[in-house]
Amino acid sequence: MAKEQRLAGGFDGGAVRVGDTVRRCPGPWTPAVHALLRHLEATGFDQAPRVLGFDQQGRETLSFLPGAVIGTARPWPGWAHSDEALRQVADWVRDYHAAVAGFVPPAGAVWREGGSWRPGLIIGHNDAAPYNAAWSDGRLTGFFDWDLAGPAEPVADLAFVAFAWVPLHAREVVAAEGFTAFADRPRRLRLFLDAYGWAGDPAGFVDLVRDRVTETAQRLRRTAAAGDPTYRAMLAAGVDTSLDTAVRELADFPA
Repeated sequence: MAKEQRLAGGFDGGAVRVGDTVRRCPGPWTPAVHALLRHLEATGFDQAPRVLGFDQQGRETLSFLPGAVIGTARPWPGWAHSDEALRQVADWVRDYHAAVAGFVPPAGAVWREGGSWRPGLIIGHNDAAPYNAAWSDGRLTGFFDWDLAGPAEPVADLAFVAFAWVPLHAREVVAAEGFTAFADRPRRLRLFLDAYGWAGDPAGFVDLVRDRVTETAQRLRRTAAAGDPTYRAMLAAGVDTSLDTAVRELADFPA
């Protein structure tokens, strides 16, 4: 068996690479996520990991997405803030939404952040941010870490991706990640929405982003209060308060 290599990043227990596979400890949500990933494979969507089962230690086994990743790097590499990355990510979200539109979760599906699917909702990735992307030879290979996947309105899923990639997070947060072109954010938001095919008013979309981020912070606190150690670590790191700051700053966003 190939040597295990610890993969950097995240608040969870982590993952290891073994050859061309990734091994991770499963959770109650893993069967639902595997059903989603198998659906994507069946539709021909190739920018997500493939489910390969479980290893002898009971860890879920997924295919490895090749390419550069951010990991723990600060500031982030230049590709994370490029216009080309923004276009390709918007293309990914559009194609993903098309691929997942026909997915009906199995009865009794459990999602890490809760919620029940109903017609009109999709299963969003819910964390399709630069730190979960793989980038190879100028091409987005795909997104990994699907543990937060769960029911969402398509526009809410789109709103989070815009928040992460334009980026629309708090200035202090994105400056630490290497992005300081704040005056360019309205243009980048329009570029992202045009690439996805969203024809609405960008100002109205920013309101949707604020709603989505507010809900994310609230859900983070609820899940931490219920005892999830990963979410408790996120609270300890101030993730929720930085989201609150972003919501306040976006009230004055010049879209």
